[in-house]
Amino acid sequence: MSRLSDRTLRRAAWSVWWAFIAVLTSTGLMDLSQDARITVPGVVEGAIFAVVIGTFPLSGLLVVRRQPRNSVGWLLLAVGAVWTVGGIGDVYSTYGLVIEPGSLPLAAVGATVSNAIWAPALGVMSTFLLQRFPDGRLVPGRWWRALSRLSAGVIVTLTALLLVSPGELEEGSLAGQQNPIAIEALEPVGVAILGVLLLCFTLCIVASAWSLIVRFRRSRGVERQQLKWMTTAAAVMALAFFTNILLSVPFAPGTEPEWLQFFNNLAFVTWALLPLSIAAAVLKHGLYDIDVVINRALVYGSLTACLAGVYLTSVLLLQLLLQPLTERSDLAVAASTLAVAALFGPVRRRIQVAVDRRFYRHKYDATRTVADFSARLRQQIDLDAIGRDLVRIADEAVQPTGVSLWLRPAVTVSGRLGPRKDTP
Repeated sequence: MSRLSDRTLRRAAWSVWWAFIAVLTSTGLMDLSQDARITVPGVVEGAIFAVVIGTFPLSGLLVVRRQPRNSVGWLLLAVGAVWTVGGIGDVYSTYGLVIEPGSLPLAAVGATVSNAIWAPALGVMSTFLLQRFPDGRLVPGRWWRALSRLSAGVIVTLTALLLVSPGELEEGSLAGQQNPIAIEALEPVGVAILGVLLLCFTLCIVASAWSLIVRFRRSRGVERQQLKWMTTAAAVMALAFFTNILLSVPFAPGTEPEWLQFFNNLAFVTWALLPLSIAAAVLKHGLYDIDVVINRALVYGSLTACLAGVYLTSVLLLQLLLQPLTERSDLAVAASTLAVAALFGPVRRRIQVAVDRRFYRHKYDATRTVADFSARLRQQIDLDAIGRDLVRIADEAVQPTGVSLWLRPAVTVSGRLGPRKDTP
């Protein structure tokens, strides 16, 4: 890549993007024209999938336009390129097996490729991106170079095994049919090998996430702010999928209600936060606003949970107490609403203090320092002492590179102490 000019690299990025758009469009049109049983929920799910996956190459294109030699942008584009290969395989197999059967050679191979493409796509997203964010380089150390090589080996081996493993295909034109290019000799040991590879794949993802933590602990300044963007997006993704798994536990496969499908789609949408946060961090757009977003999310999320609990508890208790007097719950609802409204301000302030104390210690210490100085200022009359305290407080709260205090000189005029009129 170093031998290519920046202009050539940017053109290559645009080529990947437009290839992704072309394959995505052709795949969608072919699905709409061939499937007579297509439904509105199916169209919505397909659109959500296309938009979420499309955020990866789009974010990569934005990064490469600004920093063409940052490998993070190319990894994001690689995710789009991998899904493009899967889309090409799906279009090829659909045309050769459904639209014009027998018109294309090895059409069944395309269906197998589209079924196995999730492994390299997910591998690039969850290993290499985490290892090389935000500057495109690995964390210094032999261990992290070995992890990068191991991740590449596991991803390639897992993809190859999925291509030739016996079993039914789950997606595409051959869904429900046996893999046409399977190696039957792998059937006795294929499941065991696949289990070992999936375990190694998971461990590589965990180790890649740990490399991000190590980088965060070593980071300072802008790099730390960049890492906050990705870690925030990753935390939201993890919370969404963990909640979705908990909601799915009571239901057997195939018996999920419609509302659960909504949460499934919502959890999948959170995947788009990863490339968008990477693009925002690398391009440094609104970089320092992430602290405000995290702070407000913690404060108002906790506040909503607390007030919702207070509201529901008070409604139930008041209904029990007022049941002998009235059968309706309007009074209980009104009283609970007033109680929540009265608690909003005090509870928010207490939660804000708790969040600042735990996650924003410097801000909390600065606020306490200024508050203590204000209390002492009411009783202090020594101007020199006030000046020394003011300089010390400014140094502790703001931590500037230098501190100086300038006071307007005062003169005595007609026996009174006041400011000199000609002083600027």
